[in-house]
Amino acid sequence: MSTLKSVFTARDLTEGTPWKRIAQFSIPLLLGNIAQQFYNTADSIIVGRYIGDNALAAVGSAGPVMNLLMVLFVGIATGAGIMVSQYFGAKEREKLSRTIGICISLTGLASLFVMLIGPLITRPMLILLNTPESIINWSEEYLIIFFVGSIGFAYYNILSGILRGLGDSVSALIYLLVATALNVGLDIWFIAGLNMGVGGAALATVISQWISAALCIRKLSKMTNLFDIKLKYLKPVKEYTLRIFKLGLPSGLTQAIFSMAMIIVQSLTNSFGEMIIAANVIIMRVDGFAMMPNFSFGMAMTTYAGQNVGARKIDRVKEGTKAGLSLAVTTAIIITAILLMFGSPLMGIFTETTELVDISMRMMRILAVGYVAMAVTQVLSGIMRGAGDTVTPMWISLITTIIFRVPVAYGIAHFTKSAAYPNGRPESVFISLLVAWTLGATITSLFFARGNWKKKADSDIQEQGVQNLEESLDEDLEERLTELNAEV
Repeated sequence: MSTLKSVFTARDLTEGTPWKRIAQFSIPLLLGNIAQQFYNTADSIIVGRYIGDNALAAVGSAGPVMNLLMVLFVGIATGAGIMVSQYFGAKEREKLSRTIGICISLTGLASLFVMLIGPLITRPMLILLNTPESIINWSEEYLIIFFVGSIGFAYYNILSGILRGLGDSVSALIYLLVATALNVGLDIWFIAGLNMGVGGAALATVISQWISAALCIRKLSKMTNLFDIKLKYLKPVKEYTLRIFKLGLPSGLTQAIFSMAMIIVQSLTNSFGEMIIAANVIIMRVDGFAMMPNFSFGMAMTTYAGQNVGARKIDRVKEGTKAGLSLAVTTAIIITAILLMFGSPLMGIFTETTELVDISMRMMRILAVGYVAMAVTQVLSGIMRGAGDTVTPMWISLITTIIFRVPVAYGIAHFTKSAAYPNGRPESVFISLLVAWTLGATITSLFFARGNWKKKADSDIQEQGVQNLEESLDEDLEERLTELNAEV
């Protein structure tokens, strides 16, 4: 029983062999990310099978608009995860408690904003994206239901990020698996049983997310050995709120950059017609599974670096970098080989249309080798974020995504226009993505080698030391004044 209990608890990554600690922490993250992707993919599979290829395209077209408004939660989650991991590593109970409480409040405010603004901008954004008339109503229906119920999505992502910052990647995994199973069951019931269409898929997702968020809240409420949950900690404090946004805003902007690029490129994708839109949905769903190990190692390295920076163990961060890179790159090579050998059967899960499977596989072959480059990017960016340098990964994303990917996509499309392809060849979308991934890995490696992240970590440690000294002096002064008053 004690062994089982130790699995579902916070994990200290500042001790033990780095590669073992990273692997132990990454495996639940990987399984959780796979479950998250399956969670999202279930909608596509069931919609494609029971409603049709156009409905599948509608769900895919909703993605960029959805992601654009989710950047608020990405920013809060990133800032929270970094602060939680650093304060946990430094054993700062009061600061850890206040950080968690403020994040809970900020998430509620951000959710209210999305619930109000999302439905209002949905239709205009879909029109701006040149969404075909044949699918725009389905896309709008899906998005409005998702936005109105987005509070579950918000709290699961923020609270599971807090759990990971505490080193507990297993609990978040279990709750996600529960929600995933529920999502699939509700999808089949709402779509195949009740004929609720695309809206049924959105409703199933929303309900499942509420359940996973509730489970996270329940878990955190029982972790009183590490921090306190009190009303006074829910009140936003300027110092902590600013630091959450200072650390999280660059990551939120990075996600916004990706989302804007996706919106711009989605407009190009939509110009190729429903078949290419549907193929893009299939590719992105399979791509999501292929990218999960990279994201998992990136998240693991953020927590690993954060805890060790908090514990003032910079040399251990460097040692963990080598281990993280070895694990991530090896995994990416295996994933690439699997995709190249078994890609077609994977595509066939989504549709019975042979032409659609063939198009999807042709595009996937372009992307496959890019997963190794993304492994490098995610690990090194994760370490930089964990050390408190969230700005550098943001600028790299801006350069590779906006300055390179978008012009490359439209440029190739322009120069490949022909009678057969009046809007250019659809391969342009995926070639541009491969270019962005490769360039991103190169630039990230160069900036990581320069070591600005180490300077940031050292400055944060010094700042924290001064702050702790000031707090200690204040406490000593208060105690002395109390003693003097007693004497008087």
